[in-house]
Amino acid sequence: MSARLLKKVLKEQEELRQHYSQSSTAEDGHDSGSGPSSPTASSINPFDLLIDDEDDSQIDPHQDNDQEAVEEVSVDRHKQFVCNGAKSAISTSNKKLKKKKKKKERESSSSTTDKILDKPLDVILKSLSLDINPSALRSPQGPDKAKNGTEESVKQCMPSLLEVEPKYLNAGNELRRIFGAKVVKSFEKNNQASSSRQLRGGRRVNHLSRKTYLVSPSDHWPRWDGSLSMEYLESRNGYHYFRYVHLPSYVEAQKAFEAARSIHDLNGIASILLYHPYHLDSLITMAEYFKFAGDHEMSSDAVAKSLYALECAWHPMFTVFQGNCQLKIRHETNKPMFTSLFTHVKNLDRRGCHRSALEVCKLLLSLDSDDPMGALFFIDYLSLRAEEYTWLERFCESYKNDTSLWLFPNFSFSLSICRFFLEGKEPSKVDNVDATRANSTDLLKQALLLHPFVLKRLVEKVPLKEQFWVQILEHSFFLPAQTGIPSLDHLINLYVERNYIIWRIPYLQKFLRETAQLVIEALKTDQNDAKDWTCVRKEAFSSEKNEYAHLLVSDFSDSLSSAPPEALQDFVVDPRMRDVQNIIQHANPPDHRQPTHEIENRSALAVLFESMLPWVNYGDERDVGVDEGNQFDEHDEH
Repeated sequence: MSARLLKKVLKEQEELRQHYSQSSTAEDGHDSGSGPSSPTASSINPFDLLIDDEDDSQIDPHQDNDQEAVEEVSVDRHKQFVCNGAKSAISTSNKKLKKKKKKKERESSSSTTDKILDKPLDVILKSLSLDINPSALRSPQGPDKAKNGTEESVKQCMPSLLEVEPKYLNAGNELRRIFGAKVVKSFEKNNQASSSRQLRGGRRVNHLSRKTYLVSPSDHWPRWDGSLSMEYLESRNGYHYFRYVHLPSYVEAQKAFEAARSIHDLNGIASILLYHPYHLDSLITMAEYFKFAGDHEMSSDAVAKSLYALECAWHPMFTVFQGNCQLKIRHETNKPMFTSLFTHVKNLDRRGCHRSALEVCKLLLSLDSDDPMGALFFIDYLSLRAEEYTWLERFCESYKNDTSLWLFPNFSFSLSICRFFLEGKEPSKVDNVDATRANSTDLLKQALLLHPFVLKRLVEKVPLKEQFWVQILEHSFFLPAQTGIPSLDHLINLYVERNYIIWRIPYLQKFLRETAQLVIEALKTDQNDAKDWTCVRKEAFSSEKNEYAHLLVSDFSDSLSSAPPEALQDFVVDPRMRDVQNIIQHANPPDHRQPTHEIENRSALAVLFESMLPWVNYGDERDVGVDEGNQFDEHDEH
């Protein structure tokens, strides 16, 4: 409505008020059609045209008895009319403002919802006053598996300790944090150049590799052939049990591998990988061969391929990073998983990626509660090297085993080192450290009293050549070299072989020396203390049989082992052909040069693997020249 029309209506309403104020109240109803009433009707009609038709019946200008009601109704209608007119007058200007206001409201509501969603689940449940364990929401449980709250908390204790953080599994990320992105990028560029030279002469097939967590597939790897799968077995006590399954194509490759392994034919195993590039046993065998041959890069690549194949075959329910899945090693098809993971842990440790190695070791320990690979005697070393001191303490307190973890030599000494480093930190940076706990000196004193034989082995292995170590070892308590308990002696050998490098730190050597002297002083005052610890040791390891004989000390060593040519010959040569080789060696003494025609009519792959052996000689250009010269001389003489 325009402003001029609004003014007109207001003017007529004012005239209507003046008319009612001047009119008399003594008129009869019969004279309603006379002259005085006509101007009233004429003054009301324009106003009646502006209101709704529904309200016309409420106003009768010919009824003098309802004048006060008419006045009230007209005033109300006027107010309504003014409001409607004002709204319609400024509606066009308010449309943009309303749109902006609605947009701001939407943004504010979305921001509030984002803030709510960004809150962790624990905070949301706490604000709602719901007593729910959020870790229980991640593991699906059937209705028939419902238990009470205490049993579920006990079941979830183990998986929560061994939960794997996938972001730390990538060794490349850890190398970038240690050395910087530029150094790692240049190293990868050199590796790509070398791999391209290796692939020269063959067809390079570009394909998209599947994204995996354990390893990062290389571009030159073949496509995953799908020869493996995994089947779900059962769920029991909060754990899901699985098993690998071989498809028919893999079964045929396995039969060929068994035949080649029975005669120690490395060429036959290599030919299997040509047609079945992800045959696990063949890859593991080649990795062992390359390790003993000194080519550790090729060995790591073979192990990474096997892990890539194993991960590609995972079941959708195989939530392995949550620590609630089991792969029992008693199934033959599951054994390559344990072998590959354990070798991968050692490779990562050798590269200096201790945090990645720790996560893989937690995964290895969570797959089988029986710990067939001895990950329990590796994980403390990796925790110290990765500086995960708080996690190691929590693990030692909460991990369930037949005996307490602090009774094992590795955890007994590693806990004291862990507490030593935590005490050296600032109090604001130390988490979950209770003042009532024993300090590092007490823990190391307890370790030396329980396992005094470790000290002598450490002094020899580190080595510690100072004169005061000789004086300490001359004490009768540290003099024996063995405990007489096979299992404990074996565990001590494993600990010293794996963790000796940690004791090369000077301030840890000082810490060990001072604590050993405190032990000697304590034994002077109380000899019964040593007898009590001897009883504890015998009760903890009472078995006369070595229960850990399946764990080889060489598997826990950080030294790079290599084999002599005579030992490597077992990988390639058929034992039935050794007599033939001896006849050939007698016929061709070592002084004579080997002929160069022995590579003719042979497989190129077989020649490639055989050329890696240091005792194999195919001759060179000088040999060829000498042979040709001799032939020409013989021809001239004839």
